[in-house]
Amino acid sequence: MKISADALLFDNDGTLVSSLDSVHRCWTRWAEEQGIPAEDFARVELHGRPADDIIADLLPADRAPRARARIDELELEDVPGGVKLLPGTAELLAGLPAARWAVVTSANRPLAEARLAEVAIRPGTLITSDDITRGKPDPEPFLLAAERLGVDPARCVVFEDAPAGLAAGRAAGMRTVALTTTTAREELVADIVVEDLSAVSARLLDGGVEITCRD
Repeated sequence: MKISADALLFDNDGTLVSSLDSVHRCWTRWAEEQGIPAEDFARVELHGRPADDIIADLLPADRAPRARARIDELELEDVPGGVKLLPGTAELLAGLPAARWAVVTSANRPLAEARLAEVAIRPGTLITSDDITRGKPDPEPFLLAAERLGVDPARCVVFEDAPAGLAAGRAAGMRTVALTTTTAREELVADIVVEDLSAVSARLLDGGVEITCRD
């Protein structure tokens, strides 16, 4: 299937890179330090959500600032060796001009930049949780990315592995490509579903890009 677009918007973890082992390692340690019962922690969705939202589900507001500082510390310390490129990422990004793509992540800026630098990804446009007031599944992160790239949201394609991110892309009026890297295919609602970015190729057009997705 082919789609023409003005810009491609990529989630980071689970889409471009994998740091899920690091995420679970750090958050599990954090939860133990905070005295959160294992059954309460197990009920909270970690993937694709801003840290502040996760913390709000688990702790009272007066403990949030210190708890947030601690998870930030743990995750930054775990970046070296804790991030790897997913299949197809390097090849797809190598052929895209900086003005045609962005990374839109629920991580904060220091963590996002550290994870991307670990695998030598250097986006011209990076949207993080520090840039927004409402995280995925709200459309704000993707709409901000389109605004900064100077393109019509309807001419953007979102690449996501998490249901919350796909919901955000749909709410932004964008077409969506889901990756089955972290979530079962039957749980993903998108225009196209692929295994990973190795199933996606891109061809530059005048003022845009055409992607081809193979099942």
